[in-house]
Amino acid sequence: MTAKANIGLIGTGAWGRHIARNLAALGALGALDDHDSACAETYAAEYAVRQLPFTEMLADASIEAIALATPPAHHHPLALDALNAGKHIYVEKPLTLTLDEATAIAAAAKSAKRQVMVGHLLRYHAGFLAADAAVKAGKIGTLRYIHANRLAPGRVRTVESVLYDLCPHDLAMIYRLVNGAEAQNITCQGISHITTGIDDIITANLQFDGGIEATLHASWMHPIKRHELTLIGSEAALIFDDSQDWHSKLMLYPIPKSGQDIAQGDAVPMPLTPSEPLKDEMQAFINMVATNTPPPTDITEALYVQKLLTRMQDSIGQHRKLS
Repeated sequence: MTAKANIGLIGTGAWGRHIARNLAALGALGALDDHDSACAETYAAEYAVRQLPFTEMLADASIEAIALATPPAHHHPLALDALNAGKHIYVEKPLTLTLDEATAIAAAAKSAKRQVMVGHLLRYHAGFLAADAAVKAGKIGTLRYIHANRLAPGRVRTVESVLYDLCPHDLAMIYRLVNGAEAQNITCQGISHITTGIDDIITANLQFDGGIEATLHASWMHPIKRHELTLIGSEAALIFDDSQDWHSKLMLYPIPKSGQDIAQGDAVPMPLTPSEPLKDEMQAFINMVATNTPPPTDITEALYVQKLLTRMQDSIGQHRKLS
């Protein structure tokens, strides 16, 4: 039987409207609202759902869960209000902008016996799911190194930095790949070009229990979009490149022996079934609400990512003091 849920959405901006579209297509959108009432009216009419203020959603027993697609600075108070009203919640990434706020949300969820799902979208992408399965099946031997590029000409933010805007995607995938291993050492540097104190470019190096190392590059000032996750093992390497067509999004490369060269033609495409990651993510949200069970991107993963973000931000601050 297909899981069903009645969900209220707060935020119909650039990303929220995509969430609205998918929830409506899955028959789960019950109401929506936005600070821009005209925008909310437009989407409420398009999907034939109620336009309800947040406080009315909380008081409505038929609304089982709330999806928050608001600016990150608003996540903490809205999430607490929803959980305290007995609603499950979905929160677009990042969960919050501080570890204290994230911890408070986790405590509220535990007290309310409700679930928290965070919008780590790429954890639901068929390309990443196949890459993760290949790693766990030993297709690349022992995973040794992860390299993430998340570069694009983007919308520069004035509150959250590129660290909080883009890096949660890669940190969430790393969480899965390293099975939640602790990071033993983190170094991170940021560059602020436009708004003082808001980093537009970051470079980070992370070392995890078990010997796996990772490098992250993120920028919203890069002129060409590059969304790549490279996984290097003892026997082969995988590249998940979301900018490619489906037949070449995930490629397997052999690792050359000492003294050998690797040829581009040696790459083997990994078969993928095309799907819309956001639709799959919203179905997981619906399943979570219907069953009251943790989703793949649950509060445990959210706290792990939030702790890494905090440590990376601290490292940026330390480098600035020394420069």
